[in-house]
Amino acid sequence: MNSPIDYLSEIEDPRVDRTKDHLLEDIIFITIAAVICGAHTWNDIENYGNAKEIWLKQFLKLPEGIPTHDTFNRVFSAIDPAQMEKCFINWVKSVCELTEGEVVSIDGKTIRGSRDKGSKSIVHMVSAWAQLNHLSLGQVKVDDKSNEITAIPKLLDILIIKGCIVTIDAMGCQTEIADKIIKKGGDYILAVKGNQGSLQEGIMDIIKFTKPIETYEDLDFGHGRIEKRVCSIYTDFSHIENWERWKNLQCVAKIDSHRHIKSSGENETETRIYICSVTPSAEKIEKCIRAHWGIENSLHWVLDVAFNEDKSMKTNPIAAENFSIINRIALNLLSNEKSKKRSIKGKRLDAGWDNDYLNKILRN
Repeated sequence: MNSPIDYLSEIEDPRVDRTKDHLLEDIIFITIAAVICGAHTWNDIENYGNAKEIWLKQFLKLPEGIPTHDTFNRVFSAIDPAQMEKCFINWVKSVCELTEGEVVSIDGKTIRGSRDKGSKSIVHMVSAWAQLNHLSLGQVKVDDKSNEITAIPKLLDILIIKGCIVTIDAMGCQTEIADKIIKKGGDYILAVKGNQGSLQEGIMDIIKFTKPIETYEDLDFGHGRIEKRVCSIYTDFSHIENWERWKNLQCVAKIDSHRHIKSSGENETETRIYICSVTPSAEKIEKCIRAHWGIENSLHWVLDVAFNEDKSMKTNPIAAENFSIINRIALNLLSNEKSKKRSIKGKRLDAGWDNDYLNKILRN
Protein backbone atom coordinates (compact mmCIF):
# COMPACT_ATOMS: atom_id res chain seq x y z
CA MET A 1 0.00 0.00 0.00
CA ASN A 2 1.34 3.44 -0.96
CA SER A 3 1.99 5.77 1.95
CA PRO A 4 -0.64 8.50 2.48
CA ILE A 5 2.16 10.84 3.59
CA ASP A 6 3.31 11.20 -0.03
CA TYR A 7 -0.15 12.46 -1.02
CA LEU A 8 -0.76 14.67 2.01
CA SER A 9 2.48 16.53 1.26
CA GLU A 10 0.52 18.32 -1.49
CA ILE A 11 -1.55 20.19 1.11
CA GLU A 12 -0.95 23.94 1.10
CA ASP A 13 0.50 25.22 4.37
CA PRO A 14 -2.05 27.75 5.75
CA ARG A 15 0.44 29.48 8.07
CA VAL A 16 2.37 32.68 7.43
CA ASP A 17 6.14 32.23 7.23
CA ARG A 18 6.93 33.77 10.62
CA THR A 19 4.82 31.14 12.39
CA LYS A 20 6.32 28.11 10.66
CA ASP A 21 8.48 26.85 13.50
CA HIS A 22 7.51 23.27 12.62
CA LEU A 23 7.28 21.70 9.17
CA LEU A 24 3.76 20.87 7.99
CA GLU A 25 4.82 17.40 6.84
CA ASP A 26 6.25 16.71 10.32
CA ILE A 27 2.99 17.77 11.98
CA ILE A 28 0.91 15.55 9.69
CA PHE A 29 3.22 12.54 10.03
CA ILE A 30 3.29 12.73 13.85
CA THR A 31 -0.51 13.06 13.93
CA ILE A 32 -1.12 10.01 11.74
CA ALA A 33 1.42 7.91 13.65
CA ALA A 34 -0.02 8.99 17.00
CA VAL A 35 -3.61 8.24 15.97
CA ILE A 36 -2.60 4.80 14.69
CA CYS A 37 -1.05 4.17 18.11
CA GLY A 38 -4.15 5.20 20.06
CA ALA A 39 -4.08 9.00 20.37
CA HIS A 40 -7.45 10.77 20.44
CA THR A 41 -6.66 14.34 21.52
CA TRP A 42 -4.13 17.04 20.70
CA ASN A 43 -2.50 16.46 24.09
CA ASP A 44 -2.24 12.75 23.30
CA ILE A 45 -0.47 13.59 20.05
CA GLU A 46 2.01 15.91 21.76
CA ASN A 47 2.72 13.31 24.44
CA TYR A 48 3.20 10.62 21.80
CA GLY A 49 5.64 12.84 19.91
CA ASN A 50 7.70 13.52 23.04
CA ALA A 51 7.79 9.82 23.92
CA LYS A 52 8.82 8.79 20.39
CA GLU A 53 11.03 11.76 19.46
CA ILE A 54 14.17 9.68 18.94
CA TRP A 55 12.33 7.27 16.63
CA LEU A 56 10.60 10.10 14.77
CA LYS A 57 13.92 11.79 14.03
CA GLN A 58 14.76 8.86 11.75
CA PHE A 59 12.10 10.15 9.34
CA LEU A 60 11.48 13.79 10.20
CA LYS A 61 13.57 16.95 10.44
CA LEU A 62 11.90 18.34 13.60
CA PRO A 63 13.83 21.66 13.49
CA GLU A 64 12.18 22.89 16.70
CA GLY A 65 11.48 19.53 18.33
CA ILE A 66 7.99 18.21 18.91
CA PRO A 67 5.13 20.72 18.38
CA THR A 68 2.86 21.55 21.32
CA HIS A 69 -0.75 20.43 21.44
CA ASP A 70 -1.79 24.02 20.71
CA THR A 71 0.25 23.93 17.51
CA PHE A 72 -1.40 20.71 16.35
CA ASN A 73 -4.79 22.27 17.10
CA ARG A 74 -4.06 25.54 15.28
CA VAL A 75 -2.67 23.84 12.19
CA PHE A 76 -5.52 21.37 11.75
CA SER A 77 -8.00 24.18 12.42
CA ALA A 78 -6.50 26.10 9.49
CA ILE A 79 -5.84 23.41 6.84
CA ASP A 80 -8.41 23.50 4.05
CA PRO A 81 -10.53 20.33 4.53
CA ALA A 82 -11.27 20.21 0.80
CA GLN A 83 -7.55 19.96 0.06
CA MET A 84 -7.07 17.31 2.71
CA GLU A 85 -10.04 15.29 1.44
CA LYS A 86 -8.74 15.52 -2.13
CA CYS A 87 -5.34 14.17 -1.04
CA PHE A 88 -7.06 11.40 0.94
CA ILE A 89 -9.16 10.34 -2.04
CA ASN A 90 -6.15 10.43 -4.41
CA TRP A 91 -4.32 8.13 -1.99
CA VAL A 92 -7.27 5.75 -1.76
CA LYS A 93 -7.54 5.64 -5.55
CA SER A 94 -3.86 4.68 -5.74
CA VAL A 95 -4.26 1.70 -3.40
CA CYS A 96 -7.79 0.53 -4.17
CA GLU A 97 -8.98 -0.86 -7.47
CA LEU A 98 -12.70 -1.48 -7.15
CA THR A 99 -13.71 -4.71 -8.81
CA GLU A 100 -16.82 -5.40 -10.89
CA GLY A 101 -19.82 -5.77 -8.58
CA GLU A 102 -18.12 -4.19 -5.55
CA VAL A 103 -20.70 -2.87 -3.08
CA VAL A 104 -20.06 0.79 -2.25
CA SER A 105 -22.20 1.87 0.70
CA ILE A 106 -22.96 5.53 1.34
CA ASP A 107 -24.25 6.74 4.69
CA GLY A 108 -24.09 9.70 7.04
CA LYS A 109 -22.50 10.03 10.48
CA THR A 110 -22.66 12.82 13.05
CA ILE A 111 -19.58 13.70 15.12
CA ARG A 112 -21.52 14.52 18.25
CA GLY A 113 -18.67 15.98 20.27
CA SER A 114 -18.10 18.68 17.64
CA ARG A 115 -20.96 20.85 18.90
CA ASP A 116 -19.72 23.86 20.83
CA LYS A 117 -21.60 25.09 23.91
CA GLY A 118 -24.52 27.29 22.94
CA SER A 119 -24.25 26.40 19.26
CA LYS A 120 -26.63 24.37 17.12
CA SER A 121 -23.91 23.65 14.56
CA ILE A 122 -22.53 20.12 14.51
CA VAL A 123 -20.29 18.30 12.03
CA HIS A 124 -22.14 15.70 9.96
CA MET A 125 -20.25 13.68 7.35
CA VAL A 126 -21.43 11.51 4.47
CA SER A 127 -19.00 8.65 3.82
CA ALA A 128 -18.47 5.92 1.24
CA TRP A 129 -17.29 2.42 2.20
CA ALA A 130 -16.03 -0.35 -0.11
CA GLN A 131 -17.14 -3.60 1.48
CA LEU A 132 -14.89 -6.02 -0.42
CA ASN A 133 -11.75 -3.88 -0.18
CA HIS A 134 -12.62 -2.90 3.40
CA LEU A 135 -11.67 0.72 2.79
CA SER A 136 -13.11 4.14 3.51
CA LEU A 137 -13.27 5.69 0.02
CA GLY A 138 -14.06 9.29 0.88
CA GLN A 139 -16.30 11.67 2.74
CA VAL A 140 -18.03 15.02 2.34
CA LYS A 141 -19.19 17.37 5.08
CA VAL A 142 -22.89 18.21 5.07
CA ASP A 143 -23.35 21.98 4.98
CA ASP A 144 -24.86 23.46 8.14
CA LYS A 145 -28.10 24.54 6.45
CA SER A 146 -28.41 21.53 4.19
CA ASN A 147 -28.75 17.74 4.45
CA GLU A 148 -27.44 14.49 3.01
CA ILE A 149 -29.45 14.94 -0.19
CA THR A 150 -27.09 17.72 -1.29
CA ALA A 151 -23.92 16.10 0.09
CA ILE A 152 -24.35 12.67 -1.58
CA PRO A 153 -24.02 14.01 -5.17
CA LYS A 154 -20.85 15.88 -4.17
CA LEU A 155 -19.42 12.63 -2.80
CA LEU A 156 -20.41 10.72 -5.94
CA ASP A 157 -18.64 13.35 -8.05
CA ILE A 158 -15.27 12.51 -6.50
CA LEU A 159 -15.66 8.72 -6.42
CA ILE A 160 -14.88 6.17 -9.11
CA ILE A 161 -17.86 3.80 -9.06
CA LYS A 162 -17.80 2.28 -12.55
CA GLY A 163 -18.99 -1.32 -12.31
CA CYS A 164 -19.91 -0.92 -8.64
CA ILE A 165 -23.27 -1.29 -6.90
CA VAL A 166 -24.01 1.78 -4.77
CA THR A 167 -26.29 1.23 -1.78
CA ILE A 168 -27.87 4.19 0.03
CA ASP A 169 -30.54 4.49 2.71
CA ALA A 170 -33.85 6.29 2.16
CA MET A 171 -32.35 9.79 2.34
CA GLY A 172 -30.52 9.09 -0.92
CA CYS A 173 -33.60 7.82 -2.75
CA GLN A 174 -33.72 10.73 -5.21
CA THR A 175 -34.03 10.64 -9.00
CA GLU A 176 -31.03 12.97 -9.39
CA ILE A 177 -28.84 10.67 -7.29
CA ALA A 178 -29.96 7.57 -9.22
CA ASP A 179 -29.24 9.39 -12.49
CA LYS A 180 -25.73 10.40 -11.36
CA ILE A 181 -24.86 6.84 -10.31
CA ILE A 182 -25.92 5.47 -13.71
CA LYS A 183 -24.05 8.21 -15.59
CA LYS A 184 -20.88 7.33 -13.68
CA GLY A 185 -21.16 3.70 -14.77
CA GLY A 186 -22.51 2.24 -11.53
CA ASP A 187 -25.73 0.62 -10.41
CA TYR A 188 -27.93 1.52 -7.45
CA ILE A 189 -29.94 -0.14 -4.71
CA LEU A 190 -31.88 2.60 -2.90
CA ALA A 191 -34.01 2.12 0.20
CA VAL A 192 -37.54 3.51 -0.02
CA LYS A 193 -39.43 4.97 2.94
CA GLY A 194 -41.97 7.68 3.60
CA ASN A 195 -39.82 10.47 2.14
CA GLN A 196 -40.87 9.11 -1.27
CA GLY A 197 -44.58 8.87 -0.55
CA SER A 198 -46.00 8.10 -3.99
CA LEU A 199 -43.13 5.74 -4.79
CA GLN A 200 -43.61 3.88 -1.51
CA GLU A 201 -47.35 3.62 -2.10
CA GLY A 202 -46.83 2.33 -5.63
CA ILE A 203 -44.37 -0.33 -4.45
CA MET A 204 -46.75 -1.48 -1.72
CA ASP A 205 -49.45 -1.88 -4.39
CA ILE A 206 -47.03 -3.90 -6.52
CA ILE A 207 -46.39 -6.21 -3.57
CA LYS A 208 -50.11 -6.45 -2.85
CA PHE A 209 -51.42 -7.06 -6.37
CA THR A 210 -48.57 -8.79 -8.25
CA LYS A 211 -46.41 -11.84 -7.68
CA PRO A 212 -42.64 -11.82 -7.30
CA ILE A 213 -40.65 -13.26 -10.18
CA GLU A 214 -38.13 -14.76 -7.77
CA THR A 215 -37.43 -15.18 -4.04
CA TYR A 216 -34.34 -16.05 -2.03
CA GLU A 217 -34.10 -17.09 1.61
CA ASP A 218 -31.04 -16.61 3.83
CA LEU A 219 -30.51 -17.82 7.41
CA ASP A 220 -28.12 -16.21 9.90
CA PHE A 221 -27.33 -17.79 13.29
CA GLY A 222 -24.83 -15.21 14.59
CA HIS A 223 -24.84 -12.55 17.33
CA GLY A 224 -27.13 -14.43 19.68
CA ARG A 225 -30.06 -14.57 17.31
CA ILE A 226 -31.58 -16.57 14.49
CA GLU A 227 -32.57 -14.42 11.55
CA LYS A 228 -34.35 -15.43 8.36
CA ARG A 229 -34.33 -12.95 5.50
CA VAL A 230 -36.53 -13.45 2.46
CA CYS A 231 -35.83 -11.32 -0.61
CA SER A 232 -38.66 -11.03 -3.15
CA ILE A 233 -38.12 -9.44 -6.58
CA TYR A 234 -40.82 -7.67 -8.63
CA THR A 235 -40.54 -6.32 -12.18
CA ASP A 236 -44.09 -5.10 -12.83
CA PHE A 237 -43.92 -1.31 -12.42
CA SER A 238 -47.50 -0.56 -13.50
CA HIS A 239 -48.45 0.68 -10.02
CA ILE A 240 -45.57 3.20 -9.81
CA GLU A 241 -46.47 6.65 -11.11
CA ASN A 242 -43.92 7.90 -13.66
CA TRP A 243 -41.56 5.02 -12.93
CA GLU A 244 -39.51 5.94 -16.03
CA ARG A 245 -38.01 8.89 -14.16
CA TRP A 246 -35.92 6.40 -12.15
CA LYS A 247 -32.97 5.91 -14.49
CA ASN A 248 -32.46 2.30 -15.61
CA LEU A 249 -34.87 0.87 -13.02
CA GLN A 250 -34.77 -2.93 -13.29
CA CYS A 251 -36.69 -4.23 -10.30
CA VAL A 252 -38.24 -3.65 -6.89
CA ALA A 253 -36.97 -5.67 -3.92
CA LYS A 254 -38.73 -6.52 -0.66
CA ILE A 255 -36.79 -7.87 2.32
CA ASP A 256 -38.81 -9.62 5.04
CA SER A 257 -36.70 -10.17 8.17
CA HIS A 258 -37.75 -12.50 10.98
CA ARG A 259 -35.48 -12.48 14.07
CA HIS A 260 -35.54 -14.72 17.13
CA ILE A 261 -33.49 -13.36 20.04
CA LYS A 262 -32.09 -16.39 21.90
CA SER A 263 -31.51 -14.70 25.27
CA SER A 264 -35.01 -13.23 25.62
CA GLY A 265 -37.01 -15.52 23.36
CA GLU A 266 -38.49 -12.46 21.65
CA ASN A 267 -39.40 -12.42 17.98
CA GLU A 268 -39.07 -9.40 15.70
CA THR A 269 -40.29 -8.82 12.17
CA GLU A 270 -39.39 -6.08 9.69
CA THR A 271 -40.10 -5.35 6.04
CA ARG A 272 -37.90 -3.09 3.91
CA ILE A 273 -38.34 -2.09 0.26
CA TYR A 274 -35.83 -0.98 -2.38
CA ILE A 275 -35.58 0.11 -5.99
CA CYS A 276 -32.71 -1.41 -7.98
CA SER A 277 -30.97 -0.87 -11.30
CA VAL A 278 -29.12 -4.19 -11.05
CA THR A 279 -30.16 -7.30 -12.96
CA PRO A 280 -33.12 -8.89 -11.13
CA SER A 281 -31.56 -11.57 -8.91
CA ALA A 282 -33.02 -12.17 -5.47
CA GLU A 283 -29.84 -13.74 -4.08
CA LYS A 284 -27.51 -11.05 -5.42
CA ILE A 285 -29.69 -8.18 -4.25
CA GLU A 286 -30.17 -9.69 -0.78
CA LYS A 287 -26.42 -10.03 -0.38
CA CYS A 288 -25.81 -6.46 -1.56
CA ILE A 289 -28.41 -5.08 0.85
CA ARG A 290 -26.86 -7.06 3.68
CA ALA A 291 -23.40 -5.79 2.68
CA HIS A 292 -24.64 -2.21 3.04
CA TRP A 293 -24.50 -2.56 6.82
CA GLY A 294 -20.73 -2.93 6.54
CA ILE A 295 -20.52 0.86 6.62
CA GLU A 296 -22.16 0.83 10.04
CA ASN A 297 -20.30 -2.16 11.47
CA SER A 298 -16.86 -1.72 9.89
CA LEU A 299 -16.63 2.07 9.59
CA HIS A 300 -18.97 4.06 11.83
CA TRP A 301 -18.98 1.63 14.75
CA VAL A 302 -15.20 1.22 14.65
CA LEU A 303 -14.67 4.99 14.45
CA ASP A 304 -16.84 5.48 17.53
CA VAL A 305 -15.62 2.51 19.59
CA ALA A 306 -11.94 2.19 18.59
CA PHE A 307 -11.22 5.83 17.70
CA ASN A 308 -13.64 7.58 20.13
CA GLU A 309 -14.79 9.81 17.27
CA ASP A 310 -18.27 10.34 18.67
CA LYS A 311 -16.75 11.57 21.96
CA SER A 312 -14.23 13.85 20.30
CA MET A 313 -14.46 17.37 21.73
CA LYS A 314 -12.95 19.17 18.72
CA THR A 315 -15.52 21.94 18.56
CA ASN A 316 -13.77 23.79 15.72
CA PRO A 317 -15.61 22.35 12.69
CA ILE A 318 -12.56 22.54 10.43
CA ALA A 319 -10.39 20.71 12.97
CA ALA A 320 -13.15 18.11 13.51
CA GLU A 321 -13.48 17.51 9.76
CA ASN A 322 -9.72 17.23 9.22
CA PHE A 323 -9.27 14.94 12.21
CA SER A 324 -12.06 12.75 10.88
CA ILE A 325 -10.00 12.30 7.72
CA ILE A 326 -6.94 11.40 9.83
CA ASN A 327 -9.04 8.75 11.62
CA ARG A 328 -10.08 7.24 8.28
CA ILE A 329 -6.48 7.19 7.05
CA ALA A 330 -5.47 5.35 10.21
CA LEU A 331 -8.39 2.92 9.88
CA ASN A 332 -7.55 2.14 6.25
CA LEU A 333 -3.90 1.49 7.11
CA LEU A 334 -4.77 -0.69 10.10
CA SER A 335 -7.49 -2.63 8.26
CA ASN A 336 -5.18 -3.53 5.41
CA GLU A 337 -2.23 -4.65 7.55
CA LYS A 338 -2.78 -8.42 7.29
CA SER A 339 0.25 -9.91 9.08
CA LYS A 340 -1.55 -9.94 12.46
CA LYS A 341 -5.01 -11.33 13.09
CA ARG A 342 -5.92 -8.70 15.64
CA SER A 343 -8.78 -6.29 16.13
CA ILE A 344 -8.26 -2.64 15.21
CA LYS A 345 -7.85 -1.87 18.92
CA GLY A 346 -5.28 -4.65 19.27
CA LYS A 347 -3.31 -3.45 16.25
CA ARG A 348 -3.25 0.07 17.68
CA LEU A 349 -1.80 -1.25 20.93
CA ASP A 350 0.82 -3.28 19.05
CA ALA A 351 1.78 -0.25 16.95
CA GLY A 352 2.21 1.86 20.08
CA TRP A 353 4.51 -0.74 21.64
CA ASP A 354 6.44 -1.81 18.55
CA ASN A 355 8.00 0.84 16.31
CA ASP A 356 8.84 -1.75 13.65
CA TYR A 357 5.20 -2.79 13.44
CA LEU A 358 4.11 0.87 13.23
CA ASN A 359 6.59 1.44 10.42
CA LYS A 360 5.18 -1.62 8.65
CA ILE A 361 1.67 -0.15 8.91
CA LEU A 362 2.78 3.25 7.64
CA ARG A 363 4.91 1.92 4.77
CA ASN A 364 3.05 -1.26 3.86
